[in-house]
Amino acid sequence: MSSNGFVRVAALSELEEDTPKRVEVDGVAVSIVAAEGEIFAINDICSHANVSLSEGEVEDCMIECWLHGSRFDLRTGKPSGLPATRPVPVYPVKIEGDDVLVSVTQES
Repeated sequence: MSSNGFVRVAALSELEEDTPKRVEVDGVAVSIVAAEGEIFAINDICSHANVSLSEGEVEDCMIECWLHGSRFDLRTGKPSGLPATRPVPVYPVKIEGDDVLVSVTQES
């Protein structure tokens, strides 16, 4: 871990557009997604059914849970419709060279 709470989780070259990659950051399951020219980090567990979001599909900056079809905004974590009603956490991402770093700490 770096001094500012960010942890290296992947290389940019390892990420494919609209293809989630599951990583673990300080014991937290996180989906890393390259979409629309940005890199996003969202909690990997669906707030509705406790399944891995990284196994779902990404389209229009949304990640879809493969089990019941809940879709979550990669920018905010908010669901776009039922059955999920609660958002999932999103995390700050930093790019340093080819390294993707994520922080799951709540410090500002």
